[in-house]
Amino acid sequence: MSFALPRRYWLTGASNGIGLALAEEILKTGAHLAVSSRSAAPLKILSKRYPGQVLVVAGDLTNSQTVREIGERITEEWGSLDSVILNAGTCEYVDARQLDASIIEHVVRTNLLASSYCIEAAVPLLRAGRAPHLVGMASSATYLPLPRAEAHGTSKAGLRYLFESLRTDLAPEGIEVTMVSPGFVDTPPTANNDVPIPLAWPVDKAARYIFDELKSRPPEIALPALFMAALWPLSKMPDSAKLAIGKRMVRGQPPIKDQP
Repeated sequence: MSFALPRRYWLTGASNGIGLALAEEILKTGAHLAVSSRSAAPLKILSKRYPGQVLVVAGDLTNSQTVREIGERITEEWGSLDSVILNAGTCEYVDARQLDASIIEHVVRTNLLASSYCIEAAVPLLRAGRAPHLVGMASSATYLPLPRAEAHGTSKAGLRYLFESLRTDLAPEGIEVTMVSPGFVDTPPTANNDVPIPLAWPVDKAARYIFDELKSRPPEIALPALFMAALWPLSKMPDSAKLAIGKRMVRGQPPIKDQP
């Protein structure tokens, strides 16, 4: 008698927010999960709660050598991956009156370059996996230029292009690619916003929705759907109208904080 092996996942940004909630959804299925974030402590708590299912591979994903070592560790432990969900990222806001290019550099490194390092490590493992699936976390900011989002939007637009190109190039190898585009979700960074967040979803609801939708492997998962449907036509409006809308969305003194 043969038994199916548990599906093997690698999830980044697993210590809080959508990442932590997604980790819970994955582990409830009995799957095995490699978890990454800068902080190892929350990952070790997951490991204790789900003994035998969690592989802790913490580290700074903006360091390419660290990511290579994580890939080597997963290779040693498992030899393959079936799903990779690149959720780790940061959101920092820009003041265009005193533009600080170092903020843009940091956000692009964290959201785009770190993801490319992870993809480099993950693809060989996915090639050895079963029904391989690569998932990236985009942003609604790629649909409509938003105030103070120059760094975040630029990094996520680059990430979208990277994943959509990979979808074409990896398809002949049977590796499917999905982008997730959250609207507003109640995560730690949004808790500090000083304006109401339209159509925000609780993080647990967002994670359940994403995990359920991933089963059908669509090219893109957008949530909340009503918010995303509203953004698309707004992106086609004249710049003057975008500016009028954007002024109402300006935040005051947002946090400068990584979202591991």
